[in-house]
Amino acid sequence: MSLAISLFRKSIFALGLLGSAALAEAGSTVEVWKSPLCGCCGGWVDHMRAAGFTVVVHDVEDVGPIKVAHGVGDDLASCHTAMIDGHVVEGHVPAQDVRRLLAEGSAGIGLAAPGMPSGAPGMGSDGAPYDVVAFDAGGSRRIFARH
Repeated sequence: MSLAISLFRKSIFALGLLGSAALAEAGSTVEVWKSPLCGCCGGWVDHMRAAGFTVVVHDVEDVGPIKVAHGVGDDLASCHTAMIDGHVVEGHVPAQDVRRLLAEGSAGIGLAAPGMPSGAPGMGSDGAPYDVVAFDAGGSRRIFARH
């Protein structure tokens, strides 16, 4: 193989890696607390990793105290809770919504996909519609995205 072709292939590979990293927001690590027995939570972790995020998983028997500590009310609760750059991500929120939250830089805001919506990442691909809700410590709620 010629040197030019070899350099071209290496450049394409490097651009692909840089593109993934840029999509995931440089320096952002997602920390997830989930049950060790929950397969759908693992599906969401895989979704976030495929989107280029670094994900650290904490398998715990009871995610409830994590939710309480981060202001996730019962109306927003799902099966796992994550933190990224000071933001709470509750449940099966798509990576694109997490990216948007980080890009907008909304302080004190969290996102939730309440319950376990069947069309959300990690839950299957039936395409059932669901909402992602933005929330804050003051109790305000708004639709952040519709899927």
